[in-house]
Formats: sequence, C-alpha cells, structure tokens
Amino acid sequence: MKIGIVGGSNSGKTTIFNALTRSAAAATSYSSGQLEVHTAVVDVPDSRLDSLARMFAPRKPVHAQVTYNDIAGLASNIGRDSPFRGPLLNAIAANDALLLVARAFIDPNVPHPQDRVDPAADMAAMETELLLNDMVAIEGRLERIAAQRSRGPVEARQLLAQEEALLTRLYPLLEEGIHLRDASLTADELKMLGGFGFLSLKPRLHVVNAGDDDPEDMYAPLLDDETFFLRGRLEADIAQMAPDEAADFLAEFGIAEQGLNRAIHRCYRLLGLISFFTIGDNEVRAWAVSDGATAPEAAGVIHTDMQKGFIRAETIHFDRLMDAGGMAEARSRGLLRLEGKEYPVQDGDILQIRFNV
Repeated sequence: MKIGIVGGSNSGKTTIFNALTRSAAAATSYSSGQLEVHTAVVDVPDSRLDSLARMFAPRKPVHAQVTYNDIAGLASNIGRDSPFRGPLLNAIAANDALLLVARAFIDPNVPHPQDRVDPAADMAAMETELLLNDMVAIEGRLERIAAQRSRGPVEARQLLAQEEALLTRLYPLLEEGIHLRDASLTADELKMLGGFGFLSLKPRLHVVNAGDDDPEDMYAPLLDDETFFLRGRLEADIAQMAPDEAADFLAEFGIAEQGLNRAIHRCYRLLGLISFFTIGDNEVRAWAVSDGATAPEAAGVIHTDMQKGFIRAETIHFDRLMDAGGMAEARSRGLLRLEGKEYPVQDGDILQIRFNV
C-alpha cells in the first residue's frame, strides 16, 4: 500500500511525514529534476500478530507494511494552470491513496503563502486541483481521440468510441465538483480508466495539521470519516521517543492513540483492506487484502503460483485459535475448516494454502 502525502507550501507536510514514519532518518529519497520524494516503509501495527508470535515463537514476526511518499514540489497557487505536471504528476499518481495536508497551526515564523490560516480553504483548494488535473487530462485525451477516430481497424475505432463516450460523460461531473471516485462506474469502466492516473479517482484522506496546544474539538466541523486531526509537530516529536516516554506524553496531551497508528487504520478503511495471517516454522506474517477477496485471491497476495494452483485453504479465525489456546487444541476441537475457491476471506483469518503448480 503506497500513500502519497501532498500539501501546499508551509503546510507542515514533511512534519506529518516524520510523525507517521517515526524517523526522518529512516527515510530514503530520490529526485527528478526539481522534484524530490522522501519515502519510508512503516509496519502496520496489529496486536493479533504480536499474540500469534507469542504463541508460535517464530524466528520473526513479519508485519504488513505501508509505504509513505512525501512528495515535494506542489505549487502554492491555485488556478486553471494545475501544478500537477510531468514528474510531479507521475509521483502523485503512483500512489494507491493520497493524504492531503491542510495547515491549521499558527506560526509567525512560517508564513502561509496566502497570508491566512484556513484549513477548510486549503482542503477545498487541493480538491479543486485534483478536479482540474483530471479535466485537463480528459480534454487532452478527447483531442487525441478526435484525431484518431477515423483511422485504424474497426475494433480499435469501436474501443475509442467507447472511451470517448465515457470521458464525455465524466467531464461534466468534474465541472460540477464531483470527483471520479464518487461517480457511478462499472468494473469495465474502471478498467478503461486505469491507465490515466486520474487523481480524483484515488481514495484520499485529509489531515488537519494543528498546533501543539490546539484542542481537537476546535476543528470538529471539519472532521469526519475522510478528515482527521493531528498535531503534526507534537506527534513528530513523540514518534522519536522511547515507548514509555511516548506513552507519558500521549497521556499528558490527551491523545488516545498515536497518530501513526490512527493514520494507518484510516488508510486501511479508506482502501477497503483487511488482514489475514500465515504461520510457518520460521515466521508468522500478516498480509493485507481487499475486503471481500476470495481465498485464491488472498493466496495470490502471498505468491501468484499459489493463486494459479489453488486447491483449498485450511483456515481458522484468530479469535477461535486464541480461545482454544493453541493449534493442537484447535485441531482436536475440530475448529479448523477447509474452504474452497469461493470462500471470502475474513479479517483475522489464519490461512494455510494448499496448492499445486
């Protein structure tokens, strides 16, 4: 799972990146011209994996992981000339979801480009940029289709006509401020749009980046399932602390759960992901898969050969295994099941895949 962190100048975007990845020193970076992207890989916290590691004592527990990309270079101007071009557009489009940072903190030493601190306005501006980017992309594609529609074999012209009809239908939605993720699209239509990298099609979260002493209820009207509150600088400092010290600071500032954990859990819900587990002699491992995925699809997350040669999945849910106290007792109670190709994997399932290649 790749999450791109995007924000305007002086929004505290890199501070949020540091808060969510624990250490700026752990990040790697690459550049393309004037564009720089900082990248860090973070383990997905899951107490169930910790419990399984204690039960089976593997050589190592392996967490599912999230990659955060801190994407620099976003222009502060908002307008028809969208800043998303070339390497910047490619860097943003390469992510599975976007984390849009809106500045809410006041710091006279770090001026806001618009000389005001208004997180609602910043969120609206970034949403507008996503829409404008996709409108420009559709305009360009429709121009190319118009130049190609009378050439080539009949089948190719038919495909172009279908694409043209879809893009022509979507463009007015963007003009009305409706993001493509909220449009009614079939699976075939989504597949048709897959190569465009439309930004308003991507799942996204907003982060209200507040000051150290700002109470969360101060921003309550802005907060919902797609927008959450984070004291970026404070959380970045806490992320550098030892666990005991961090716990004291979290309690002092009334933070129920550290920001890096909240962000990952939000991203999982946003992308519709669940976790399943595998147990081997050397490792206990957590995997992420789309909610509703079948057992063969989950097997494919582990290895494509497992999906191709899938026969059965032996499974038990984490809760039932914990109740039994161990795998041997679970077997003696008949709690393990054999599931076939149609089985929808549940969050917390432990799977052993039987396959033949």
